[in-house]
Amino acid sequence: MIPKEVAARVKKLRETINRHNHLYYVEAKPEISDFEFDSLLSDLEALEKKYPELIDSTSPTQRVGSDISQGFEQVQHKTPMLSLGNTYSFEEITEFHNRIAKALATPWQYVCELKYDGTAIGITYKNGRLHRAVTRGDGTQGDDVTANVKTIRSIPLVLNGNDFPDEFEVRGEIFMPHAVFNEINEKRLRNGEQPFANPRNAAAGTLKQLNPKVVAERKLDCLVYYVLGDNLPLNNHYEKLQKAKEWGFKIPNSIKHCNTLNEVFDFISHWESEREKLPYDTDGVVIKVNRFDQQEQLGFTAKIPRWAIAYKYKTEQASTKLLSVTYQVGRTGAITPVANLAPVQLAGTTVRRASLHNADQIELLNLHVGDTVFVEKGGEIIPKIIGVDTTLRPINSEPYKYITHCPECSTELVRLDGEAKHYCPNQAGCPPQLKGRVIHFTSRKAMNIDGLGEETIELLFANNLVHDIADLYDLTYEQLLKLDRFAQKSAENAINGIEKSKQMPFPKVLFGLGIRYVGETTARTLATHFDLLSKLKQATFDELILVDEVGERIAQSIVDFFASQKNIELIDRLAKAGLTLEMETAEGNTKSNILNGQSVVISGKFSSVSRDELKELIVKHGGKNTSAISKSTNLLIAGENMGPAKLKKATELGIKIISENDFFTLIKS
Repeated sequence: MIPKEVAARVKKLRETINRHNHLYYVEAKPEISDFEFDSLLSDLEALEKKYPELIDSTSPTQRVGSDISQGFEQVQHKTPMLSLGNTYSFEEITEFHNRIAKALATPWQYVCELKYDGTAIGITYKNGRLHRAVTRGDGTQGDDVTANVKTIRSIPLVLNGNDFPDEFEVRGEIFMPHAVFNEINEKRLRNGEQPFANPRNAAAGTLKQLNPKVVAERKLDCLVYYVLGDNLPLNNHYEKLQKAKEWGFKIPNSIKHCNTLNEVFDFISHWESEREKLPYDTDGVVIKVNRFDQQEQLGFTAKIPRWAIAYKYKTEQASTKLLSVTYQVGRTGAITPVANLAPVQLAGTTVRRASLHNADQIELLNLHVGDTVFVEKGGEIIPKIIGVDTTLRPINSEPYKYITHCPECSTELVRLDGEAKHYCPNQAGCPPQLKGRVIHFTSRKAMNIDGLGEETIELLFANNLVHDIADLYDLTYEQLLKLDRFAQKSAENAINGIEKSKQMPFPKVLFGLGIRYVGETTARTLATHFDLLSKLKQATFDELILVDEVGERIAQSIVDFFASQKNIELIDRLAKAGLTLEMETAEGNTKSNILNGQSVVISGKFSSVSRDELKELIVKHGGKNTSAISKSTNLLIAGENMGPAKLKKATELGIKIISENDFFTLIKS
């Protein structure tokens, strides 16, 4: 009989792992570290092993994660691209070594190489020429990204020499060098775009671009770590890689022959610190049996080769006492649980708090009062709790129960379908939400009001001078001068900053309203599409979801916002205060008629201008912006992450498709 709590935990683990699989492989937006993910998977594997009745064909333990997208042709791998077994300890490498010793009757060598942190690729060559490049996908089939891979300069299009087989495949890792990553992120920040989270995400996202020109501009690189096929020269992995180097492939110099287990450990220890000096990211070491006949003798499991294993470096961790869990309320009402810890040194700083994200995370960690917890920082600004030392758990300690009511206003919390977080619905009366919306409104990316920082806004609330964003425009110099921290000059600066904000453009005002899910980019899109706030206010759900980048969740949030009478009254007060609630007309600013009468659709993200700036340029050169592709569309400007459906429809209709650079060449002419 399977205990109910075991079945429930297995169900929860599967749901969590599947979600993180999707974030990692499909969206390239991981939320947890590899160590955390592997720990979750190990927990699930252990439970399924103990209770085999729970094993299900759809369990994440029964498959390899997928990065397949809908924008590319799917191609079957001639030889499956299997993942490797992961370990974080020398003890498990020793166990791996002992299993090989039992299986092989003859001496063997290892080849140690760094585990490159990018995206895996399989590249087939025929008659010495690049034939096809396919992503790892689900291990059985992947995306054909040949056009994109051909833009990577370190991948040869034609091989050197003539001693290669008629057909064979190399496998390697495509990555973005640190220097390129930093340069791209600096440019994205200058353009007001969201920077990439890390080089791995940037490489994965770039490789899935539908426009090879964008890929070429990103300067990706590739290191080859495996060669396979029939009639290949040489009988071992190390010499085959050296031969591949002669043919023109980029092979790292760090690869090393190891005759003993101690040499393997020395290699791992050496590169744990030395890898920081490399121009690309690595997250571990891969250990392989060198000779192919011995690899064949050792064979495979259903998912991994028995002749190779990956040792992964841990991000820095520490253990400390969990003192309490408190809850923060954001400006949208989102509740964020925070762990308060006994102070501990981690990555050079003293850590006292750690993020717990949401109720699911607390439940998954099974946190109890007084627990000793493992904290990890890694690349995170705010540390995270990744596990509990249950051997030190106090006897009879109680598990933490997630709160049911807002810690600030006592309103019962809600959790929307598909949302990980709980929310306080009391938008009109919950103090942190009221203050948070004013702080957001005055921030640099919104109204950019000098002299009104968070402490000042707290002071204004404490003295009942401000309750919402419209109250800012009723403030007087005399009122501010009576407050602590305000002298003549600071009061003048604040009033001048408020007055100056009335000149901020409509997209900034719209973003400043703080409508849930409407970020800076979406605010620009909505402002450009509707021109007037009054039009947006009257827009229906069906009209909203037709706008680029506006999905059902955003559309419903906008409808709900304008359904509130208090919000309508707030906007009326902002209008009377003189804020800009419409887009400036482009009439009289025409630069040319090069696009005169043409209907233009833009899709994707652009590197040198924002979407709104691009739309303004289209109008200034005589064109008309439309959101949907139809027979009347004359031109499609394709950016990064362009929707595959739009590309397909445009191609079928024979619409001219140009890149961002092509567009600028056109208008300059």
